[in-house]
Amino acid sequence: MGDMFWSIDWEGIFTPTNSLMELVVRGTIMYFLLFGLLRLVLKRQAGGIGTTDILVIVLLAEVAGNGFAAEYKSVVEGTVLVGTIVFWSYTLEWAGHRFAAVERIFRAPTLLLIENGKMIRKNMNAELVTKEELMAQLREKVSRTAPR
Repeated sequence: MGDMFWSIDWEGIFTPTNSLMELVVRGTIMYFLLFGLLRLVLKRQAGGIGTTDILVIVLLAEVAGNGFAAEYKSVVEGTVLVGTIVFWSYTLEWAGHRFAAVERIFRAPTLLLIENGKMIRKNMNAELVTKEELMAQLREKVSRTAPR
């Protein structure tokens, strides 16, 4: 048991083999590339989870997974990538909250699906929402707000 502890390459775990700045740049490029792709593909939000939330979860899982699986030579490299992802996520959320112009860029515009009690088919088609999905969402909303 003691041999297993000492046979670990402790120096290799904490000594980065890649440039830390390169990792920050790579993390930044991947964050914005995936953000853009998700923004184009995901028009509607799933249950209140935003595009940036999904992106951060997926990227953190990937980055942390690589760090755990020794894809990187050091824990520091995985930590720098995780930090980069969290930094951009927080920074964009903060900027969107503080500046309306930034919010318009990073938040998908919402479309009305119902107005004055009537379904707006054009908007439903744009959001790829069927009548059945809309009715299910309305039933769920009513059941959550109804007194018990």
